[in-house]
Parts: sequence; structure tokens; C-alpha cells
Amino acid sequence: MTDQRRRGFLKGMLGVGVAGFALGAGMVPLRVEAAAAPDASDWPQKAFNTPGVDETIAELYGMEASESDQITMDLPTIAQNGAVVPVTVETTLPNVTSIALLVAKNPNALAAYFDISEGALPFVSNRLKMAETTDVVSVVISDGKAYKATQNVKVTVGGCGG
Repeated sequence: MTDQRRRGFLKGMLGVGVAGFALGAGMVPLRVEAAAAPDASDWPQKAFNTPGVDETIAELYGMEASESDQITMDLPTIAQNGAVVPVTVETTLPNVTSIALLVAKNPNALAAYFDISEGALPFVSNRLKMAETTDVVSVVISDGKAYKATQNVKVTVGGCGG
């Protein structure tokens, strides 16, 4: 019993020593700052209320998107519940500044919009709500150009009140 207490004490002291060394050497920052709140003027309100995929892309980015095989979408081909369809998007395109997720037959096509900070990995994961079987489109802005990838998802149970 005494040996276990002694070992626990020594392990704790070793942990405190390592933590103190890491803080003292500057390996661990002593100060943490919260990210700045997003500017409300940057919110694409009109794009979220636009029906149709092509119209939404034009409203959101002011350009057309061309198909790209450098965008990878991971989502089910058959969704048992349209209320929670998981989707992951990543790309190998350089200098990505934005990723958007659109659901073609939803009343408002734009489901999610992400600004990607410089140096961040172009990867997003989300859950979509889908009214019916339709295409899911991911749009990636890379070097000022719009690229898209499309995948069809069959919904077996309605997610939007169906």
C-alpha cells in the first residue's frame, strides 16, 4: 500500500516537473485567445434563401462552378433517415478559401457554408437534412475559381417532415 502511494506521488511530481519545464521553455503557450466573432455583413443571407443549385452558386460566388475530380465527398448512397445525412468533403486543390454544401431538391439549396482560413486543411464534416432523394453538391473555391463535385443520395425516410 505504501509503495503504491509512493509511486503515485513520484508519478505526479514527474508530471508536474515536465509540465513546468514545457511552460518555462515556451513549448506550451501561457495565453489563449478566442477567435474573433464573424462580421455579420459577411453572412451570405441571400444565398441561403436562393432555390436551385446553379442559382445559389451564382448568388454565393458570382460565377459558375466546373466539375473537379480533386474533390472527395464521403456520404452514404442510401440514407436511412434524411434528417441526419453525414457528409465529409476534402480536396487536394491548392489555396482553398471556401467550401459550400448544397442539396439540390431542398427548398433552399445551400445547406452549409464554410470559410477556410489560410493554411487550414480544406476539410469539412457536417450533417445534412434532405427532403428527398437528390444530388448533394460540394463547391470549393480554389485560387479564385469555383469547382464542384456531385453525388446522389437516396433517402428512404423523409428528413423534412416526410
